[in-house]
This record gives sequence, C-alpha cells and structure tokens, in this order.
Amino acid sequence: MRTRTLGRTGPAVSALGLGLMGMSDLYGPADETESVATIHAALDAGVSLLDTGDFYGMGHNELLLRDALRGRARERAVISVKFGALRGPDGSWLGYDSRPEAIKTFLAYSLRRLGTDHVDVYRPARLDPAVPIEEQIGALAELVRAGYIRHIGLSEVGAETLRRAAAVHPISDLQIEYSLLSRGIEAEILPAARELGIGVTAYGVLSRGLLSGHWSPSRELTAGDFRGHSPRFQGEHLDRNLELTDALGKLAAAKGVTTAQLAIAWVAAQGEDVVPLVGARTRVRLAESLGAEAVELTEADLAEIDAAVPPGAASGGRYAEAQLGHLDSER
Repeated sequence: MRTRTLGRTGPAVSALGLGLMGMSDLYGPADETESVATIHAALDAGVSLLDTGDFYGMGHNELLLRDALRGRARERAVISVKFGALRGPDGSWLGYDSRPEAIKTFLAYSLRRLGTDHVDVYRPARLDPAVPIEEQIGALAELVRAGYIRHIGLSEVGAETLRRAAAVHPISDLQIEYSLLSRGIEAEILPAARELGIGVTAYGVLSRGLLSGHWSPSRELTAGDFRGHSPRFQGEHLDRNLELTDALGKLAAAKGVTTAQLAIAWVAAQGEDVVPLVGARTRVRLAESLGAEAVELTEADLAEIDAAVPPGAASGGRYAEAQLGHLDSER
C-alpha cells in the first residue's frame, strides 16, 4: 500500500487507515473474533494507521486493539487515540474534559489498556469550551517532550481553533468527517489546514454506510446503533440520500468498481494530505474498502461524481442538533 504523511510534521502512514470504533460501539453488536481478524488482515495488507478512542466501548476498543497487536511489531502500527469524552456506566454521554490533569490521566489509562509505552497521535475528541485550546495543546506538548505521545492531533475543530493550536505546537492532522455527503470542511477548514501544514484524516467516508451501496431502506437497526437517531437515516432524508447513492453507483458500475470503492477513492483524490479512514468491521468489508486504493480518478471522473452528488446535496444533518452543538467545526 502507498503511504502519505500526516501534515508537515506528522508520521508517514498508509494511504488508507482503519477506524475501529464500530468494533466496540455505536453501530450495534460486533463479533470480537472477527474484529481482531479484520485488524490482522488490515495490517497484513499494509494498513498502518489504526484509529481508536478511549471512550469507544468505555475502554473496550483499546483492549481489542491491544489483543490484535499482541505478537505484532509495534512499529508497524501508527496508533491514533481520541480522548476527552465522558461517559456513564449506562453508556450515556456526559460532556468533555480536556483539563491538563485529565489529559494526563486519560493517557495513563490508555497506555495501560493498549499495552504500549507511547501513542503515535493523541487528540481531544471534541473541543472543551471550558479549557482554552492553548492550555490543552500546552499539556499535550509536555507529553510529547516526555515521550508518551509522538504527535498532537485535533478532531472536529474549526479554522480559528486550528490556527490558535498550531501557534502553540505543531499539529499533525485534523480528524474530521469528510465524504461526498459531508463537504463542509471545504469552505474554510481545509484551506486553513493546508495553510498551516496540517493533514486531514477523514472519517465517515461512506457516510455511516449510506454511500456503501449496501444500505437498504428496510434495514432494521439495533437499539445500540446511533444511526437510528441520525437525521440522514430518517424518512424522506434517507430516501433522498439513497437516490444520491444510486447515482454514484451507476458511475461506479461504469468504471468497474463498487459504490463504496468509488466513494472512498473520491475522498483520497482530494489531496495527498487527506487520509481516508475506513470503518470496516469484517474482513469482507475491509477487502472491498482497500480495493479503493487502486482506483484512479481522472478530472473527468471527478466532474461526473460532482454532478451525480453535488456539494450540499445531502439531506439532513450529519448529527442531531444536540450533538452538532458540541462541534467547533460547525460554528
């Protein structure tokens, strides 16, 4: 697999990364044995960037990754960890905490769960409005100097926050949703990241499955699947979004690839500074997603895709209104 670099100062990583969230949380039950096998298959295929969060399954995701990496060379994995989200024992969301002492505590527990002496990229999951970003980055910079983390990343923040953070310490990358149905970063955030030399790790590249080509309007979701409350998966919103997926699917068929592969390839084609994260939970879905790395898109292809799924065409918000309020990137 080809490699890309996370910004000017970040690590070299595989051109596609693997997002592990769905193996522990928010998309309903997952098979642990299959999850570990999927991580192994990704590593064997040359995927090095593995993205997790300490609050995914309240620590379960990090323990899962530790098990998957046991017996593997640590240097082959670039581990990216999000922190700061507070959760109750019932799984409820209780806010965010990025106080310096909390950051150090979160990291201490992550290192123990992961079974490693350092995290490659460490990032607050959301902006904590109670703590100035300069203070958060200052605390992370201390951990860089101490050798516990290698690089500082951010997640779902806006252009102004990026600039304030980069003034304190180099930022390797911004993790943010970016897909054919979520192009909000193109106006201000992506240009600011490029101006500052900050890479983008794009999650939600298949829009939670909408752009996979495998979604059905009749699909029943389990109680633990957050898509049951996501606006884009409801009623007329879902119908409209699947019409867009069908249009993309016709282009994919003409090119001899799957809808998911074309959607992932489109994100990868937005620049060498963009690394798509695929959220495959099984080896079958992983194999399909990794096939996107071989898809070459011409300017004519990109124009056809833009015509089929124009900017702003998505129906419904990417999160419910209450959740959007926590996103600095949406302000």
